[in-house]
Amino acid sequence: MTTPRDRIAGPAGPGVAPAPTARRREAARAQAPVVAVVAAGGAIGASARYGASLLWPTAPGSFPWTTLAVNAAGCAVIGVFMVVVTEVWAAHRLVRPFFGTGVLGGFTTFSTYAVDVQRLVADGHARTGAAYLAATVLAALAAVWCAAEGTRRLIPWRRK
Repeated sequence: MTTPRDRIAGPAGPGVAPAPTARRREAARAQAPVVAVVAAGGAIGASARYGASLLWPTAPGSFPWTTLAVNAAGCAVIGVFMVVVTEVWAAHRLVRPFFGTGVLGGFTTFSTYAVDVQRLVADGHARTGAAYLAATVLAALAAVWCAAEGTRRLIPWRRK
């Protein structure tokens, strides 16, 4: 006897597409290593960022130099990394998610940047907040561009 579920899923056999739940399970199994390396990398990057905030704390109402420096440094490393893995080195498929998304995504902190701007403005330091808002974007863009261009100039002999 066939059930309504059998009619929806279709017959099982050679050449027949797997049921939607089987496809989802298969996709989840394929993505598990990516999720794991992003999580591990994120833990490393966030720990490094937290360490930077402990070494160089920002006083309330003052310019958040630590977050600016962390974001600019992270963007510079992203610039170098992307040139290396796209133009120089054929990296393993998990290197980019681990290092680019995980470590550098955990290290750079644009959410803290947004909260810092909000706090500065709310505490009556609107000019400092506006300066920080603009300086972070400019520093991040300049860092990634300069690092990528510098890397391209330093390693032309290593390109694929």
